Amino acid sequence: MFLPDAGDAAEITVAGEAALCDRRGALYFPRHDLLCVSDLHLEKGSSFARRGMLVPPYDTAATLLRLQAVIDHYRPKSVVSLGDSFHDDEGSSRLPERLRLDLSALAAGRDWFWVSGNHDPSPPAGLPGDTVEALAVGPLSFRHEPSKKSPPGEIAGHLHPCARIVQRGRSVRRRCFAADGTRIVMPAFGAYTGSLNVLDRAYAGLFREDGLVAYMIGASKVFAIAGAMLRPG
Repeated sequence: MFLPDAGDAAEITVAGEAALCDRRGALYFPRHDLLCVSDLHLEKGSSFARRGMLVPPYDTAATLLRLQAVIDHYRPKSVVSLGDSFHDDEGSSRLPERLRLDLSALAAGRDWFWVSGNHDPSPPAGLPGDTVEALAVGPLSFRHEPSKKSPPGEIAGHLHPCARIVQRGRSVRRRCFAADGTRIVMPAFGAYTGSLNVLDRAYAGLFREDGLVAYMIGASKVFAIAGAMLRPG
């Protein structure tokens, strides 16, 4: 098994499993040689264009470049894309052929799982990999939307978490991995994705009040920030 240097990633434990929170927004489990990303929202630009909202059409290429970099770093046996991999259910059919080939090359030689999301419930057209509603790996359970009644070990996405702190009069807001030792809600990986503060009521009941830690993604590393230091907004 290839063991990468933790480098600028933050080491974390969930349900007894060690993992690395990578500053690019991916989560790596060394024991299972598994890399997880969430909410790629590929072809979001083309989805907006179909509705008359013109944005630069570079989101898919930018997201796949970052995904290639993180896969090249960890060289995982398995990759889990944790739902909303495409911005809508027809997104995979709009994927330019060059990018389709790039994505297929990333999946070659490894197990690839597409978890169904609310934006993309159907299997992606013409791409390798298995589409699942959820995936169990040891004590871990991978699904798109977090469940308030889930047992320990849930890894979910959907909410696009971010966190805000104020220090020395300066406010800092960043994407984050939200965790409490029993579950993790993943940051959105896509280039055109927004974020929702972990103190928003949408997260109510997901984390132990005294256990929440936001692993905030900085420019050069990931910072573990205790829940008591977080601010709304």
